[in-house]
Amino acid sequence: MRRAGLLVWGAQQVAASMIAPGVTTGAIDQAVEVFFMERGAEPLFKGVPGKVPFPAVSCISVNDQVVHGVPGPRVLLAGDVVSFDTGCRVNGWCGDAAITFPVGEIEPRVAELLDCTSGVLALAIELMAVRNRWSEVATEMATYVRDRGFSVVENFVGHGIGRNMHEDPQVPNFCSPQFRRSHDFELAPGLVIAVEPMVNMGTKRVRLLSDHWTQATVDGLPSAHFEHTIAMTENGPEILTAAPRKGETDADLIG
Repeated sequence: MRRAGLLVWGAQQVAASMIAPGVTTGAIDQAVEVFFMERGAEPLFKGVPGKVPFPAVSCISVNDQVVHGVPGPRVLLAGDVVSFDTGCRVNGWCGDAAITFPVGEIEPRVAELLDCTSGVLALAIELMAVRNRWSEVATEMATYVRDRGFSVVENFVGHGIGRNMHEDPQVPNFCSPQFRRSHDFELAPGLVIAVEPMVNMGTKRVRLLSDHWTQATVDGLPSAHFEHTIAMTENGPEILTAAPRKGETDADLIG
């Protein structure tokens, strides 16, 4: 799974190198598709079933778009924020991650939104090392976001990941009594989950757009999305979609 995670990280670097005013979301997606193809990785998103099969290898969601944005002719503008989410399978194992990029200078409160969302993901990973159950982590995540004046999206949650992109358990970024009672799980070695907080500047409520995939905030305010695939080991959480570490060579990424 680390190999798949490295390629997902590499795809993020492809996207990062292209994020600029005047670039289309479709062009970014095409470059990522070539990146995966050249390395023998199977994209996980393209063809996912729905009313319309998902048409791209990445979800690219701009500004008020929360998740599942369909890449296409939309041109990025200075001041936009762009959530880039992709995944791949390598040798039968999956990796999945997301990151939100600013396009040039962004408004201060929007920058705080991005900092909050990346910060709550970092908090979750830290807590996985010292808490016993996911409900404990999720409760602190929701508090972290609320204390900063933002809202956690509740319609979409993280997930288990392994041979398939979406496996049990579901991994919410908040804790409800029903989750604690019926769906909570232990943070035990062997567990691999995709933790993916989505945080809105305004309301947590979302709406489905006419492309049958893109979810946007109902109030039109910006959203941010960060995600890592994380394995619980005997030594604590390990981020499988992190940048190359000491001892990992270019061959691990290039193939």
